[in-house]
Amino acid sequence: MPKYFIGVDVSTTASKALVIDEQGNVVAVASNSHDLSTPRPLWSEQDPDQWWQAASKSLREVLQKVSPDDIVAVGLTGQMHGLTTLDRGGKPIRPAILWNDGRSGPQCDSITAKVGEHKLYQIIGSRLLAGFTAPKIVWLRENEPESYSQIAHILLPKDYVRYKMTGAYVCDVADGSGIALMDIGKRQWSDEMLAATEIPRKWLPDLCESTDISGYINEEGSKATGLKVGTPVVGGAGDQPAAGVGNGIVGANQVSLTVGTSGVAFAFAEVYNPEPEGRLHHFCHTPGAWFYMGVMLSAAGGLRWLHDELAPKSSYDELNEMASSVPRGSLGLIFAPYLTGERNPHPDPLARGAFVGLTLRHGLPQMVRAVMEGVAFGMRDQVELLRTQGVHPTSAVVSGGAANSPVWRQLITDIMGIPLYTVNTQEGSAFGAAIMAAVGGGVYKDCKAASAVMVRKVDEFQPNPEGVAEYERLYPIFREVYPALKSTFTALAKFES
Repeated sequence: MPKYFIGVDVSTTASKALVIDEQGNVVAVASNSHDLSTPRPLWSEQDPDQWWQAASKSLREVLQKVSPDDIVAVGLTGQMHGLTTLDRGGKPIRPAILWNDGRSGPQCDSITAKVGEHKLYQIIGSRLLAGFTAPKIVWLRENEPESYSQIAHILLPKDYVRYKMTGAYVCDVADGSGIALMDIGKRQWSDEMLAATEIPRKWLPDLCESTDISGYINEEGSKATGLKVGTPVVGGAGDQPAAGVGNGIVGANQVSLTVGTSGVAFAFAEVYNPEPEGRLHHFCHTPGAWFYMGVMLSAAGGLRWLHDELAPKSSYDELNEMASSVPRGSLGLIFAPYLTGERNPHPDPLARGAFVGLTLRHGLPQMVRAVMEGVAFGMRDQVELLRTQGVHPTSAVVSGGAANSPVWRQLITDIMGIPLYTVNTQEGSAFGAAIMAAVGGGVYKDCKAASAVMVRKVDEFQPNPEGVAEYERLYPIFREVYPALKSTFTALAKFES
């Protein structure tokens, strides 16, 4: 009798269901989209019931290819931080306020002042950002008191789907870390943060570990999804820690670099040790472990901007050819990749992009390569922060759009100075959630054992010694650009406003 595991990923754009077998082979995938609403500047919202409808449909579709009798367990993942408020009957009170919603900046400032900056970093493992859940709850109290007065339960997006499947109000500690109400080192709700925000503990879900069984499919969940009543549902994780598991980042000094629209450097940590200035997210990971995460707000999105604005008639293959024709260092041209502000290591929403060193020798090919190099240097900044926290990778997983470009992939490898490699799936978060289901279902003892079988290295890329040497000369110059331009960025933002 075959054994299968399902990962459900409730992302910003769609809800996906993915089925894998005991060896990590993908057996079936289905995805259904949901809408995004931006009713005002800085606002980003979704209807929670669309998540449930899309997730249910995706599950029904994959269960046409495998029998519900063969599903051992289900794991959940999804967009982090989204505030989902429910009344006493378990019904959504208003649209969910998402991770990319920026309305709660003032609430972040007031909470941080109340707790104290450095104490806050130690408790929640990060600076408090407007995307996090706690300041949104305070915003709701101050701006929508009628909605606030109806709250009985607060959940994250994937946990609303869990509730609809099982009736359980539960959140895993990896996703719960991004609510900013947990004591991350203790892996439990923080009395101090609850007191500072005046948020009732009774509203919050029970916490569990990512591989713990959090509930079982009930009659309503079975009818909607096609899963058997009694099928276990494990805790799962937010999209980033789940992707970490899906990439095999489950042991010391393991790192992944995702260079998509944004850039994410993700690393495993055996002990809780927040970055002193809160310049990395430091959250709960698999049982007994934590993770570091550094984020660039604009990575491959920088090349998309250059393409759309300066070379819309060129294909990306043509841009790659241009970059490959230019020597390392782009004839002395550096790109500051802060087109949408920056998060790590420069927590500065007013940061901007810049070409530094333009001369009459420079044209589109040099600009293309400079963008690629600037993004890679920005990712190197994340890795250097990780090294200050005791993470010393000897290689790293690479994924995202940049990994599909041979020239970009090679210069990233050279700038990092370590081998990079790809793994056997691009399904990331859903794959990681399915691995957690395999552990929770008792097939593997832990995520490390499961990943050793299910996550496999595909291609490895070695750094070019000449490239490493040249970029080691250029990297210190890149690091001088942001400090030199910081006050200029601020002045330009004031002028613009």
